[in-house]
This record gives sequence, C-alpha cells and structure tokens, in this order.
Amino acid sequence: MPPDLQNRFLAAVAQLVTALAARRADPPAGLRVKGVQGHPRVFELTFAPDGRATFEYGPEQRPGEAHIVWRRIGDHSIFRAP
Repeated sequence: MPPDLQNRFLAAVAQLVTALAARRADPPAGLRVKGVQGHPRVFELTFAPDGRATFEYGPEQRPGEAHIVWRRIGDHSIFRAP
C-alpha cells in the first residue's frame, strides 16, 4: 500500500480507537463503519476515497477494552474475500 494510504489508514485507526476508548455508541461518521453484507460480525471502514479495511471484534485482550482484528486493508478489491 502506498505511504499516503498507510498514513490515512493509521489516522482512521486512531479515530476508531479513540471512539472505542470513550465508549461512544457509534464510531466517527467520517469513517463510514458498517457491516459487510453476507459476512456476520465483519465490518468495513472507509479511510480514503479508494481505501477500505475490514475488521471484526475479537475477545478482549485487556479487560474493558475492545479488541480489533484487522482482516484486509487496501482498495475495493478487499471485498472479494472480506
């Protein structure tokens, strides 16, 4: 992944982690987090016009903190196998 997309992804991760730590009901709207159709428990996140990442929540690794398991990161092609 090009460095500019890597930087955008890392900025989006920071926003998501901040929202989860603050226990907000919904992630920041700009990240457009939503479920992946046909894949229960898998979510997608938008971090650039053609930047997408899929993830799921895993078992807590630290008590009281959400654990994110990143599945695929890249462009729209990640949806072939989210």
